[in-house]
Amino acid sequence: MPASTILVADDDRAIRTVLNQALIRLGHEVRTTGNAATLWRWVEDGQGDLVITDVVMPDENGLDLIPRIKRIRPELRVIVMSAQNTLMTAVKAAERGAFEYLPKPFDLKELVSVVERALNASRPVPANGDAAEAEDPEERLPLIGRSPAMQEIYRVLARLMGTDLTVMITGESGTGKELIARALHDYGKRRNGPFVPINMAAIPRELIESELFGHEKGAFTGATTRSTGRFEQAQGGTLFLDEIGDMPLEAQTRLLRVLQEGEYTTVGGRTPIKTDVRIVAATHRDLRTLIRQGLFREDLFYRLNVVPIRLPPLRERAEDVPALVRHFLSQAASQGLPGKSIDQAAMDRLKRHRWPGNVRELENLVRRLAALYSQEVIGLEVIEGELADAAPQPAVIEEHQNEGLSAAVERHLKDYFAAHKDGIPAAGLYDRVLREFERPLITLSLQATRGNQIKAAQMLGLNRNTLRKKIRDLEIQVIRGLK
Repeated sequence: MPASTILVADDDRAIRTVLNQALIRLGHEVRTTGNAATLWRWVEDGQGDLVITDVVMPDENGLDLIPRIKRIRPELRVIVMSAQNTLMTAVKAAERGAFEYLPKPFDLKELVSVVERALNASRPVPANGDAAEAEDPEERLPLIGRSPAMQEIYRVLARLMGTDLTVMITGESGTGKELIARALHDYGKRRNGPFVPINMAAIPRELIESELFGHEKGAFTGATTRSTGRFEQAQGGTLFLDEIGDMPLEAQTRLLRVLQEGEYTTVGGRTPIKTDVRIVAATHRDLRTLIRQGLFREDLFYRLNVVPIRLPPLRERAEDVPALVRHFLSQAASQGLPGKSIDQAAMDRLKRHRWPGNVRELENLVRRLAALYSQEVIGLEVIEGELADAAPQPAVIEEHQNEGLSAAVERHLKDYFAAHKDGIPAAGLYDRVLREFERPLITLSLQATRGNQIKAAQMLGLNRNTLRKKIRDLEIQVIRGLK
């Protein structure tokens, strides 16, 4: 890569020094400043091939500079860094034309990689300075959390806001998959259209096609009038297919045809209807396992899984618990419940909890605390009592607490066999069980090594290329440790 001049604006001297040294080592010329005014003067003078700017500076917000830069030098790419690590920061950076957004503290190797991409990119980034800005305050954001896992999701969402790409959201129950879908809609190009959710698990199998596509009068017994379906209701907007793994095969076939041809017919109808909707699907189930069991169409999976987003369980982002608690307490107070706060010992206990019900479980607990307890400051004793009531019974814990890994696996497999007709699961059991064991093993190994794949491969005793292939095949999201 030929040498370039990079303009760096950050009011933190230490960050300016780190970036200056790293970029000089790559052979670039670097100019640094601690304020926006100097950066703007350099840009006006035609200096620089790339800009790296902080958001909060003493004299001006770095995000406000981007539209001005794009107006006079549309080819100049801007990388935004910020310690205000919220979804809104990522969205605003994307809307205003930033090449990339990086949360602080940043991974230096990742920043260097972004710099190389920005300098080597061939097409200018369109200016979005006139795009409508969402000015809702942070407390009204649909997603809460500044953990590395959530930062990666914010960045992915920001990249998707200006597209109509189909998105598949996976995650355990209670992690907030519908919030992700709503964020894609509310801050995307279809924000002025309808957002129409439908939960496949909540609708009788025989009614799903009618719910999705509508029906004509007389199409079946009880169809006394014409009824519009969710596709028609979502025209021009977003259709959220929640719990897509519970969709029956016959409906999957019809949905696939709609995605392929861009049109559908109502139940009992003959005239094709053109559809213009963005599809966002979600599931807590492993669709690849359902495919091997013959319960989900593989071709439909690939149509839906254009952009996969895995929403982490709350136990993988425990550092977000305090922010979530404050958010839910504020919501409760705004709805007329008494104002509360949580002391530090109680908050630390909440962070250590495993949260099998994820964010939904935490929200319910916070609302219960606000409604049922008289004290203004909730202490550790109250939290211990609440969590004990929600924990498994001691007899169950004692029964399994001393069992080894082999015994635990055997116990779960017995339950798996018992759940199938005649005690015989579908073909391909070995691969399914191996996959279910490998995914958490590799995920936890990557967490232990802060995303360092070389160290994780050494710990697991695998070749690095083998580990990379497994990460790709198992769709494991790698979050690099921050430095």
